[in-house]
Amino acid sequence: MPTSRTKRRLGLLSLVVSVGLLAIKFYAYYLTRSQAVLTDALESIINVFTSGFALYSLYLAGLPKDENHPYGHGKIEYLSIGFEGALIFIAGIYILYSAAVGLLHPRAVGRLDWGAALLGLTAAVNFGVGLLLVRQGKKLNSVALVGDGQHLYIDAVSSLVSVVALGLVKLTGVVRFDAGAALLLGGFILVNGYRMLRRSVSGLMDESDTATVAAVIAELQRQRRAPWIDVHNLRVQRYGANLHIDCHMQMPYYFRLEQIHNELNDIEQLVRERFAVEVEMFVHADPCTYAACSLCLMPDCPVRQHPFRIEVEWDLRNAVRNERHQLAGG
Repeated sequence: MPTSRTKRRLGLLSLVVSVGLLAIKFYAYYLTRSQAVLTDALESIINVFTSGFALYSLYLAGLPKDENHPYGHGKIEYLSIGFEGALIFIAGIYILYSAAVGLLHPRAVGRLDWGAALLGLTAAVNFGVGLLLVRQGKKLNSVALVGDGQHLYIDAVSSLVSVVALGLVKLTGVVRFDAGAALLLGGFILVNGYRMLRRSVSGLMDESDTATVAAVIAELQRQRRAPWIDVHNLRVQRYGANLHIDCHMQMPYYFRLEQIHNELNDIEQLVRERFAVEVEMFVHADPCTYAACSLCLMPDCPVRQHPFRIEVEWDLRNAVRNERHQLAGG
Protein backbone atom coordinates (compact mmCIF):
# COMPACT_ATOMS: atom_id res chain seq x y z
CA MET A 1 0.00 0.00 0.00
CA PRO A 2 1.29 3.53 -0.82
CA THR A 3 0.48 4.70 2.73
CA SER A 4 2.59 1.93 4.25
CA ARG A 5 5.50 2.75 1.93
CA THR A 6 5.29 6.42 2.91
CA LYS A 7 5.40 5.50 6.61
CA ARG A 8 8.44 3.27 6.11
CA ARG A 9 10.28 5.98 4.15
CA LEU A 10 9.66 8.48 6.93
CA GLY A 11 10.81 5.91 9.49
CA LEU A 12 14.00 5.32 7.50
CA LEU A 13 14.60 9.08 7.30
CA SER A 14 14.31 9.30 11.10
CA LEU A 15 16.82 6.46 11.56
CA VAL A 16 19.39 7.93 9.16
CA VAL A 17 19.10 11.39 10.74
CA SER A 18 19.43 9.93 14.25
CA VAL A 19 22.65 8.08 13.35
CA GLY A 20 24.18 11.19 11.76
CA LEU A 21 23.30 13.48 14.66
CA LEU A 22 24.57 10.95 17.20
CA ALA A 23 28.03 11.14 15.60
CA ILE A 24 27.95 14.95 15.66
CA LYS A 25 26.96 15.08 19.33
CA PHE A 26 29.67 12.71 20.48
CA TYR A 27 32.18 14.78 18.54
CA ALA A 28 30.84 17.86 20.35
CA TYR A 29 31.33 16.04 23.66
CA TYR A 30 34.88 15.09 22.62
CA LEU A 31 35.60 18.79 22.07
CA THR A 32 33.89 20.18 25.18
CA ARG A 33 33.81 17.40 27.81
CA SER A 34 30.50 18.95 28.87
CA GLN A 35 28.08 17.05 31.13
CA ALA A 36 25.09 18.63 29.34
CA VAL A 37 26.46 17.66 25.92
CA LEU A 38 27.08 14.10 27.14
CA THR A 39 23.48 13.97 28.37
CA ASP A 40 22.29 15.08 24.93
CA ALA A 41 24.50 12.50 23.22
CA LEU A 42 23.30 9.68 25.45
CA GLU A 43 19.70 10.51 24.60
CA SER A 44 20.64 10.34 20.91
CA ILE A 45 21.76 6.74 21.37
CA ILE A 46 18.18 6.02 22.39
CA ASN A 47 17.03 7.89 19.28
CA VAL A 48 18.90 5.41 17.10
CA PHE A 49 17.45 2.34 18.86
CA THR A 50 13.91 3.70 18.94
CA SER A 51 13.99 4.91 15.33
CA GLY A 52 15.11 1.44 14.26
CA PHE A 53 12.35 -0.22 16.26
CA ALA A 54 9.79 2.29 14.97
CA LEU A 55 10.85 1.48 11.39
CA TYR A 56 10.40 -2.25 12.05
CA SER A 57 7.00 -1.64 13.68
CA LEU A 58 5.86 0.37 10.65
CA TYR A 59 6.82 -2.56 8.44
CA LEU A 60 4.81 -4.98 10.62
CA ALA A 61 1.85 -2.59 10.88
CA GLY A 62 1.61 -2.53 7.08
CA LEU A 63 1.25 -6.30 6.79
CA PRO A 64 -2.23 -7.56 5.82
CA LYS A 65 -4.53 -9.44 8.19
CA ASP A 66 -3.90 -13.15 8.58
CA GLU A 67 -5.27 -16.10 10.55
CA ASN A 68 -3.23 -15.24 13.64
CA HIS A 69 -3.96 -11.49 13.43
CA PRO A 70 -7.58 -11.08 12.26
CA TYR A 71 -7.55 -7.38 13.16
CA GLY A 72 -4.22 -6.70 11.45
CA HIS A 73 -0.82 -5.83 12.95
CA GLY A 74 -1.44 -2.15 13.71
CA LYS A 75 -1.09 -2.41 17.48
CA ILE A 76 2.65 -2.98 17.10
CA GLU A 77 2.88 0.82 16.81
CA TYR A 78 1.76 1.15 20.44
CA LEU A 79 4.45 -1.34 21.43
CA SER A 80 6.93 0.81 19.53
CA ILE A 81 6.17 4.00 21.47
CA GLY A 82 6.13 1.95 24.69
CA PHE A 83 9.64 0.68 23.94
CA GLU A 84 10.73 4.21 23.12
CA GLY A 85 9.16 5.62 26.27
CA ALA A 86 10.76 2.95 28.48
CA LEU A 87 14.24 3.66 27.12
CA ILE A 88 13.73 7.41 27.52
CA PHE A 89 12.54 6.92 31.11
CA ILE A 90 15.55 4.77 32.00
CA ALA A 91 17.89 7.30 30.36
CA GLY A 92 16.25 10.09 32.36
CA ILE A 93 17.01 8.31 35.64
CA TYR A 94 20.66 7.78 34.66
CA ILE A 95 21.01 11.38 33.48
CA LEU A 96 19.64 12.71 36.80
CA TYR A 97 22.16 10.61 38.71
CA SER A 98 25.05 11.69 36.47
CA ALA A 99 24.04 15.35 36.69
CA ALA A 100 23.85 15.19 40.50
CA VAL A 101 27.40 13.83 40.58
CA GLY A 102 28.46 16.63 38.22
CA LEU A 103 27.01 19.27 40.55
CA LEU A 104 28.93 17.83 43.50
CA HIS A 105 32.16 17.39 41.52
CA PRO A 106 32.18 19.92 38.65
CA ARG A 107 34.81 19.61 35.91
CA ALA A 108 36.24 22.02 33.38
CA VAL A 109 34.51 22.55 30.04
CA GLY A 110 36.38 23.51 26.84
CA ARG A 111 35.85 24.51 23.19
CA LEU A 112 32.51 26.10 24.05
CA ASP A 113 32.03 27.89 20.72
CA TRP A 114 32.42 24.74 18.65
CA GLY A 115 30.25 22.72 21.02
CA ALA A 116 27.43 25.28 20.93
CA ALA A 117 27.56 25.52 17.13
CA LEU A 118 27.40 21.75 16.61
CA LEU A 119 24.53 21.33 19.08
CA GLY A 120 22.65 24.23 17.50
CA LEU A 121 22.93 22.45 14.15
CA THR A 122 21.59 19.18 15.57
CA ALA A 123 18.69 21.03 17.26
CA ALA A 124 17.64 22.63 13.97
CA VAL A 125 17.76 19.31 12.10
CA ASN A 126 15.91 17.43 14.84
CA PHE A 127 13.20 20.07 15.03
CA GLY A 128 12.71 20.05 11.25
CA VAL A 129 12.56 16.26 10.93
CA GLY A 130 10.43 15.97 14.08
CA LEU A 131 7.93 18.49 12.68
CA LEU A 132 7.74 16.50 9.45
CA LEU A 133 7.19 13.19 11.27
CA VAL A 134 4.48 14.57 13.58
CA ARG A 135 2.56 16.22 10.74
CA GLN A 136 2.77 13.19 8.47
CA GLY A 137 2.10 10.82 11.38
CA LYS A 138 -1.16 12.63 12.21
CA LYS A 139 -2.10 12.73 8.54
CA LEU A 140 -1.42 8.98 8.16
CA ASN A 141 -2.82 8.11 11.63
CA SER A 142 0.48 6.54 12.71
CA VAL A 143 1.17 6.69 16.45
CA ALA A 144 4.70 5.34 15.83
CA LEU A 145 5.61 8.24 13.53
CA VAL A 146 4.03 10.81 15.86
CA GLY A 147 5.89 9.30 18.82
CA ASP A 148 9.18 9.29 16.93
CA GLY A 149 8.65 12.91 15.87
CA GLN A 150 7.84 13.99 19.42
CA HIS A 151 11.02 12.29 20.61
CA LEU A 152 12.99 14.33 18.08
CA TYR A 153 11.30 17.45 19.47
CA ILE A 154 12.52 16.45 22.92
CA ASP A 155 16.01 15.92 21.51
CA ALA A 156 15.94 19.37 19.91
CA VAL A 157 14.92 20.98 23.21
CA SER A 158 17.70 19.05 24.97
CA SER A 159 20.25 20.40 22.51
CA LEU A 160 19.03 23.98 22.91
CA VAL A 161 19.24 23.72 26.71
CA SER A 162 22.78 22.40 26.33
CA VAL A 163 23.65 25.37 24.07
CA VAL A 164 22.31 27.79 26.71
CA ALA A 165 24.31 26.00 29.41
CA LEU A 166 27.54 26.28 27.39
CA GLY A 167 26.80 29.96 26.82
CA LEU A 168 26.31 30.58 30.54
CA VAL A 169 29.54 28.77 31.37
CA LYS A 170 31.41 30.91 28.84
CA LEU A 171 29.87 34.17 30.08
CA THR A 172 30.12 33.55 33.83
CA GLY A 173 32.87 30.98 34.20
CA VAL A 174 30.59 29.01 36.57
CA VAL A 175 31.05 25.37 35.56
CA ARG A 176 28.08 24.17 37.62
CA PHE A 177 25.73 25.66 35.02
CA ASP A 178 26.72 22.70 32.86
CA ALA A 179 25.66 20.03 35.38
CA GLY A 180 22.59 22.10 36.31
CA ALA A 181 21.43 22.02 32.71
CA ALA A 182 21.98 18.26 32.62
CA LEU A 183 19.83 17.92 35.78
CA LEU A 184 17.07 19.97 34.18
CA LEU A 185 17.24 17.86 31.02
CA GLY A 186 17.08 14.65 33.03
CA GLY A 187 13.81 15.71 34.64
CA PHE A 188 12.37 16.83 31.29
CA ILE A 189 13.32 13.53 29.64
CA LEU A 190 11.88 11.53 32.55
CA VAL A 191 8.47 13.23 32.28
CA ASN A 192 8.27 12.75 28.52
CA GLY A 193 9.29 9.11 28.79
CA TYR A 194 6.45 8.55 31.25
CA ARG A 195 3.95 10.22 28.90
CA MET A 196 4.97 7.96 26.03
CA LEU A 197 4.68 4.89 28.25
CA ARG A 198 1.23 6.04 29.35
CA ARG A 199 0.09 6.45 25.75
CA SER A 200 1.42 3.02 24.83
CA VAL A 201 -0.40 1.31 27.70
CA SER A 202 -3.67 3.10 26.89
CA GLY A 203 -3.48 1.92 23.28
CA LEU A 204 -2.58 -1.67 24.12
CA MET A 205 -5.36 -1.82 26.72
CA ASP A 206 -7.93 -0.42 24.25
CA GLU A 207 -8.55 2.68 26.33
CA SER A 208 -11.35 4.67 24.74
CA ASP A 209 -10.25 7.35 22.28
CA THR A 210 -12.83 9.95 23.28
CA ALA A 211 -12.19 12.27 20.35
CA THR A 212 -12.64 9.48 17.77
CA VAL A 213 -15.75 8.09 19.49
CA ALA A 214 -17.26 11.59 19.57
CA ALA A 215 -16.47 12.05 15.86
CA VAL A 216 -18.20 8.76 14.96
CA ILE A 217 -21.30 9.69 16.98
CA ALA A 218 -21.38 13.19 15.49
CA GLU A 219 -21.26 11.76 11.96
CA LEU A 220 -24.14 9.36 12.70
CA GLN A 221 -26.15 12.23 14.15
CA ARG A 222 -25.41 14.45 11.15
CA GLN A 223 -26.44 11.76 8.65
CA ARG A 224 -29.35 10.51 10.76
CA ARG A 225 -32.34 8.96 8.96
CA ALA A 226 -35.83 8.15 10.20
CA PRO A 227 -35.32 4.33 10.26
CA TRP A 228 -32.34 4.77 12.57
CA ILE A 229 -34.48 4.99 15.67
CA ASP A 230 -31.75 4.63 18.25
CA VAL A 231 -28.01 3.92 18.53
CA HIS A 232 -26.39 2.60 21.69
CA ASN A 233 -23.45 0.53 22.98
CA LEU A 234 -21.15 2.22 20.46
CA ARG A 235 -17.48 1.27 20.82
CA VAL A 236 -14.37 2.22 18.88
CA GLN A 237 -11.03 0.41 18.93
CA ARG A 238 -7.93 1.62 17.13
CA TYR A 239 -5.52 -0.87 15.53
CA GLY A 240 -2.64 1.34 14.44
CA ALA A 241 -4.13 3.61 11.80
CA ASN A 242 -7.26 1.48 11.35
CA LEU A 243 -10.54 1.69 13.25
CA HIS A 244 -12.86 -1.07 14.41
CA ILE A 245 -16.35 0.24 15.26
CA ASP A 246 -19.36 -1.66 16.53
CA CYS A 247 -22.75 -0.52 17.82
CA HIS A 248 -26.41 -1.47 18.16
CA MET A 249 -28.94 0.29 15.94
CA GLN A 250 -32.67 0.04 16.65
CA MET A 251 -34.82 -0.14 13.49
CA PRO A 252 -38.52 -0.80 12.72
CA TYR A 253 -39.29 -4.40 13.54
CA TYR A 254 -41.43 -4.82 10.42
CA PHE A 255 -38.54 -4.08 8.01
CA ARG A 256 -37.61 -6.92 5.71
CA LEU A 257 -34.13 -8.38 6.07
CA GLU A 258 -33.12 -6.77 2.76
CA GLN A 259 -34.17 -3.33 3.98
CA ILE A 260 -32.19 -3.70 7.19
CA HIS A 261 -29.17 -4.95 5.23
CA ASN A 262 -29.28 -1.88 2.96
CA GLU A 263 -29.61 0.52 5.90
CA LEU A 264 -26.66 -1.06 7.69
CA ASN A 265 -24.56 -0.89 4.52
CA ASP A 266 -25.37 2.82 4.22
CA ILE A 267 -24.35 3.44 7.82
CA GLU A 268 -21.00 1.70 7.31
CA GLN A 269 -20.33 3.56 4.07
CA LEU A 270 -21.09 6.97 5.59
CA VAL A 271 -18.74 6.34 8.49
CA ARG A 272 -15.96 5.08 6.19
CA GLU A 273 -16.22 8.24 4.09
CA ARG A 274 -15.80 10.36 7.23
CA PHE A 275 -12.44 8.85 8.22
CA ALA A 276 -9.46 8.73 5.88
CA VAL A 277 -8.37 5.32 7.19
CA GLU A 278 -9.54 1.75 6.84
CA VAL A 279 -12.70 1.33 8.91
CA GLU A 280 -14.13 -2.04 9.90
CA MET A 281 -17.67 -1.55 11.21
CA PHE A 282 -20.18 -4.02 12.61
CA VAL A 283 -23.72 -2.85 13.33
CA HIS A 284 -26.13 -5.07 15.24
CA ALA A 285 -29.75 -4.37 14.27
CA ASP A 286 -32.29 -4.40 17.12
CA PRO A 287 -36.04 -4.53 16.40
CA CYS A 288 -37.93 -1.56 17.79
CA THR A 289 -40.47 -1.85 20.62
CA TYR A 290 -43.55 0.22 21.34
CA ALA A 291 -41.58 2.02 24.06
CA ALA A 292 -39.57 3.67 21.26
CA CYS A 293 -42.61 5.17 19.49
CA SER A 294 -42.33 8.51 21.29
CA LEU A 295 -38.72 8.85 20.01
CA CYS A 296 -39.29 7.49 16.50
CA LEU A 297 -39.35 9.76 13.43
CA MET A 298 -40.67 7.14 11.00
CA PRO A 299 -43.40 8.80 8.87
CA ASP A 300 -46.70 6.96 8.42
CA CYS A 301 -45.60 4.09 10.67
CA PRO A 302 -48.22 1.32 10.33
CA VAL A 303 -47.74 0.02 13.88
CA ARG A 304 -47.27 3.22 15.91
CA GLN A 305 -48.78 3.04 19.40
CA HIS A 306 -47.70 6.41 20.78
CA PRO A 307 -47.26 9.83 19.10
CA PHE A 308 -43.77 11.18 18.48
CA ARG A 309 -42.69 13.47 21.33
CA ILE A 310 -38.96 14.22 21.16
CA GLU A 311 -35.80 13.30 19.26
CA VAL A 312 -32.94 12.15 21.45
CA GLU A 313 -29.77 13.73 20.09
CA TRP A 314 -26.95 11.20 20.12
CA ASP A 315 -23.82 12.30 21.92
CA LEU A 316 -20.83 10.95 23.81
CA ARG A 317 -22.87 10.61 26.99
CA ASN A 318 -25.78 8.51 25.74
CA ALA A 319 -24.61 6.63 22.62
CA VAL A 320 -21.95 4.57 24.40
CA ARG A 321 -24.31 3.25 27.08
CA ASN A 322 -25.48 -0.32 26.70
CA GLU A 323 -29.19 0.43 26.92
CA ARG A 324 -31.89 1.63 24.56
CA HIS A 325 -33.12 5.18 24.91
CA GLN A 326 -36.67 5.77 26.02
CA LEU A 327 -38.64 8.46 27.81
CA ALA A 328 -39.36 8.08 31.49
CA GLY A 329 -42.50 6.04 31.88
CA GLY A 330 -42.43 5.10 28.17
